[in-house]
Amino acid sequence: MSTMRISQLAARSGVSATTLRYYEGAGLLPADRTPAGYRLYGEAAVERLAFIGAAKRLGLPLEEIGELLGVWETGACRDVKADLRPRLAARLAEAEARSAELAAFTASLHIALEHLDVLPDRASPCDPECGFLTTPTPAAGTRPVDVALAPSRQAAEVEAESWRMAPVACSLNGDGLHERTAQWREAVAGAVRMSVPDGLRLTLPVDRTARVAELAAAEQQCCPFFDFRLHLDGAHLHLEVRAPADGAELLADLFGRAA
Repeated sequence: MSTMRISQLAARSGVSATTLRYYEGAGLLPADRTPAGYRLYGEAAVERLAFIGAAKRLGLPLEEIGELLGVWETGACRDVKADLRPRLAARLAEAEARSAELAAFTASLHIALEHLDVLPDRASPCDPECGFLTTPTPAAGTRPVDVALAPSRQAAEVEAESWRMAPVACSLNGDGLHERTAQWREAVAGAVRMSVPDGLRLTLPVDRTARVAELAAAEQQCCPFFDFRLHLDGAHLHLEVRAPADGAELLADLFGRAA
């Protein structure tokens, strides 16, 4: 039986060697070893990776994929179908809830922008009569305000980790992808970047909040594996973007790297 080294399997499957090692550690992709300790894989590993990839694109987390693999290896096709159906139904319910939340948030942004456009250009300082911010800018020394991309904090907490389970794939392509990339690069131009766990923190002028929030809401519709957190801190906006390990390079391509 022919065998492959990890580099050969990566080339055959299109899955990076780093991810293959991660899958092994997670118990999804067993490997034999040579006397020198090099990983060896059989032809079945290619089909196994195709199954894992298909399950990830359906939004299944790795823990559930591991459970499903056990059925796939030992059971009949009908057993896989029976096991898979309730999992997909749960993912669909989550996606529909997330879509409704994003639609509500997008609508609130449109309303805020329309209200802002009809306000008179007053020469005097802003006061509560302006009313274009639902959350006031905090005074110096106060706790920053978190702007969650959901209509309530409770909903945000429920969805807080959904990005970890989302497939690392973008529904945009061609001109749409190029346009979105250009929009993000313009919105975060000049940002101060620093690393955070699983991602990047960008510090920007606070007047970019509306644009950044609008883009973040749109981005989650096509790339739900990105997690966005916005923090208003006086004159600054702190944008934190996170992604699963498989999406780290896509995150860096879109938002840059920490200095």
